[in-house]
Amino acid sequence: MIELFKDLKTTSDQGITSWEAPSNIALVKYWGKFKDQIPANPSLSFTLSNCHSKTTLNYRLRSEVSDDYSIDFYLDDEPKEDFIPKIKTFFDRIEAYLPFLKSYDFEIRSTNSFPHSSGIASSASGMAALALCLLEMTVKSIEETNSEDFYQKASFLARLGSGSGCRSIEGPLVQWGSTPSISNSSDLFGIPYPTDIHPVFENYQDCILIVHKGSKAVSSTVGHQLMENHPFAKQRFAQAHQHIEKLIAILQSGDLNAFVELVELEALTLHAMMLTSNPNFILMKPNTLAIIEKVREFRAHTGIPICFTLDAGANVHLLYPHKDAIASFDFILKDLVAYCENQQYICDQLGMGAKRLS
Repeated sequence: MIELFKDLKTTSDQGITSWEAPSNIALVKYWGKFKDQIPANPSLSFTLSNCHSKTTLNYRLRSEVSDDYSIDFYLDDEPKEDFIPKIKTFFDRIEAYLPFLKSYDFEIRSTNSFPHSSGIASSASGMAALALCLLEMTVKSIEETNSEDFYQKASFLARLGSGSGCRSIEGPLVQWGSTPSISNSSDLFGIPYPTDIHPVFENYQDCILIVHKGSKAVSSTVGHQLMENHPFAKQRFAQAHQHIEKLIAILQSGDLNAFVELVELEALTLHAMMLTSNPNFILMKPNTLAIIEKVREFRAHTGIPICFTLDAGANVHLLYPHKDAIASFDFILKDLVAYCENQQYICDQLGMGAKRLS
């Protein structure tokens, strides 16, 4: 078990800290979990750059001890009381490691550079940024926030707010979940991908097509719970371990055909688990399927190794090498934007992880 600050009752009397944390897109999907946010299977993700959450934490020592947390939360400068129960759940999970949480009044202000609750990992980036802010309260100098130990602890804390949040601390690839093929892999925190990566993946592109901006019909929390008695859960978890192992050679060699095949299979498997759970549910929209068909036709016609992946939602992430960016983006504008809600899309690429804001 990672050691944090179990004996730290208070830090400074008051202060302010701000962090920016990126979203991430999983290549191998995490779907299903155990108690304390332990993943049922390992996952591997690209860290993004432009899709991020910025969080500012104001804290002041309370004049009286309380049995409850004192939290005010603002999203885009608007008070959001409906977010506070999720933050309190997060605080309940991390209080054993940051025991000063009930000693302070907290004001949390957060903004996202992308639509909330639409299948882009806003909970991941948001919880990662908040975890970094809270952890900074414990350090004695700003230099400590650049240490490997600091980022590992932040990943540990972020996991307890949002499982995939542990993959939003560092970059450009992060692996989470214990698996035999990845040394030092852990269920408790994400680690920077420890093996070599072919240069073709170093500046990989991700264009996110916003098919649907609204909240999902079924939350990821509920989706994870439905894996507990899923008839194909055992096979799916074994498949994830196998895909993590296969990706080692793929990422080292730059085999883009194998990369495309595996990434798309992972995306479709994720949604197959939703379609075959009890109760079952569908998060893809008709335009999601239309985009998938267009991508396959374009790839077959041109040979450009563009591929799709999906998170738990209707939006489509298109992944392609930087060398094919012009042709791929031209295809997106001409053939795919029409399937996006209000023709909205986000151009992104691999990023290097969270950063402290002055």
